[in-house]
Amino acid sequence: MANAVLLNNVEHRDLRIDTTRSAAFGDDSWYALTFPLEFRALQGHYPIFFQKDAKTGDFFPLVLLGFQPGENLYLSDSGWAASYIPLTIRREPFLIGRQNVVEDGVRKTRRVIHIDLDNPRVNHEHGEPLFLEYGGNSPYLDGVSDMLEAIHQGVEQNAQFIPALQIHGLLESFTLDVTLDNGETNQLKGFYTIDEERLRTLSAEDLSKLHRAGFLEAIYMVLASQAQVRRLVDEKNRRAAVR
Repeated sequence: MANAVLLNNVEHRDLRIDTTRSAAFGDDSWYALTFPLEFRALQGHYPIFFQKDAKTGDFFPLVLLGFQPGENLYLSDSGWAASYIPLTIRREPFLIGRQNVVEDGVRKTRRVIHIDLDNPRVNHEHGEPLFLEYGGNSPYLDGVSDMLEAIHQGVEQNAQFIPALQIHGLLESFTLDVTLDNGETNQLKGFYTIDEERLRTLSAEDLSKLHRAGFLEAIYMVLASQAQVRRLVDEKNRRAAVR
């Protein structure tokens, strides 16, 4: 369970973050959550799909990193095999928090940074410092702040993007069967993608609405990203051959 506390430059002035990519740090996830703001950067490296939350029924976009739990085909002993790492992976061990403050007599809520002190990346000996010698934020921590703000905006964007897809009937379930060179099979179920046939039948007005909302480009980024499934299969074959 996370031991998340509000980050401050007094109690945490000596903390450092190990940014090494490793399964020991939890990087062996087989998918990562994402959002349309990130699709352009992702689509050249990862396949983007959707999944439905079994409890709430809500859909969410994700990038596929492997074919089964605990398998990240982008992760190896030499690090992460892509120039762009999804924000929801990179943000560890930080979380977005909220703090109530009073400014000019007005009670407001502002976003603040929390850190999970039990995360294995957190230490006092090596890695990126969070604060400068006299208490200011390090360049690394400023980057973390920007990253968390992007994630916050992305979550809000998903709250509009997903309903837009559903209104136009653009989500369809699929099953992906993968047969490796050695005969091993993998089957992905429970994922969704863009219904291309339905997309082609949308009226000019509907397409214009999606475009004005900034979602049409995101839809095409999802479709383009599916070529990256081949990359996953090739890496799976390579690892199987090594074994």
